[in-house]
Amino acid sequence: MTQLVRTTTTLTYAGAQRAIAAASAHAEGIGVPVNIAVADTAGNLIAFARMDGAALMSGPIAQDKAYTVAAFNGLPTHGWLDVLGTDEALKHGIVHRDRLVIFAGGVPVRINNELVGAVGVSGGSAEQDREIAEAGAEALA
Repeated sequence: MTQLVRTTTTLTYAGAQRAIAAASAHAEGIGVPVNIAVADTAGNLIAFARMDGAALMSGPIAQDKAYTVAAFNGLPTHGWLDVLGTDEALKHGIVHRDRLVIFAGGVPVRINNELVGAVGVSGGSAEQDREIAEAGAEALA
């Protein structure tokens, strides 16, 4: 018989808060104020934090990073350059999609190897954003 309903596991608000706490602690530790967004598996925002001093315009970017990861089944945003490779049509076409971010700072949250959400961070360098997002995701692993 064909299954007509699928059950998914996703982060709760408490889980999102834990990720934000870990990410913001890491950001404070390296002295980089950032925006942190946590999304569920459908890319819907669960929780968001803008640290004191974080750039206002980075807020939507953090949210879009988390959305991008969820929308592409857990592909971290730093993985996009490898995906695009030398495919010029893809490289020039897909970047025009709303909310797609192809630079570092968006990572999946996996529990027992299952995608349960995503963390997006913006406000530092690409490397700092990735490091901070990974600290948030690892707090739930």
